[in-house]
Amino acid sequence: MTAVAGIVLFPGAGSSSTHSSLLAMQDALAPLPVARHDFPYRIAGKPFPDKAPVLIASVKEHVREFAESLGVSTSKIVIGGRSMGGRMCSMAVADEVDPLEVAGLVLVSYPLHPPKKPSALRIEHLSRITVPTLCVSGTKDNFGTPDELCDAFAVVPGDVTWSFIDNGRHELAKADADVAQRIAAWVTKL
Repeated sequence: MTAVAGIVLFPGAGSSSTHSSLLAMQDALAPLPVARHDFPYRIAGKPFPDKAPVLIASVKEHVREFAESLGVSTSKIVIGGRSMGGRMCSMAVADEVDPLEVAGLVLVSYPLHPPKKPSALRIEHLSRITVPTLCVSGTKDNFGTPDELCDAFAVVPGDVTWSFIDNGRHELAKADADVAQRIAAWVTKL
């Protein structure tokens, strides 16, 4: 049985907290408490994400509120999400001024770089991630190939577990249940 008290999940830039993948994760993680949250721009009905500091602050706020509602510290909570949501969680954990202490990090389809721009890496913070991290990505993700991801995450001092979905693209279409089961299996071992 896991020592994790709950999970907080965030969606990718173009979706909401009701995305089928997040719902599948919530189902697979039951009976663990799961909170799914939208970012402020989505709640305000804006089409484009806020700047990273606003998104990171939102992650910290929601995780701290969830932990408080469960009567535990954030160090008992696993956080993560899809694409941008997972990236913002990783940045909250790696914050140089006020790092968010959590039990683990789940990154689904981590957006290592924009499509067709492999030199525009989003990695500055990775060397400050010290918590156990699960990365689930498709082998055909145009935001980062398995080799690119493994190379970039080699600087992470925490334990990184890789789980690749064969022929999966960035959206991991039709793989919600598979991804959710992989996450649930990993979380139960924490």
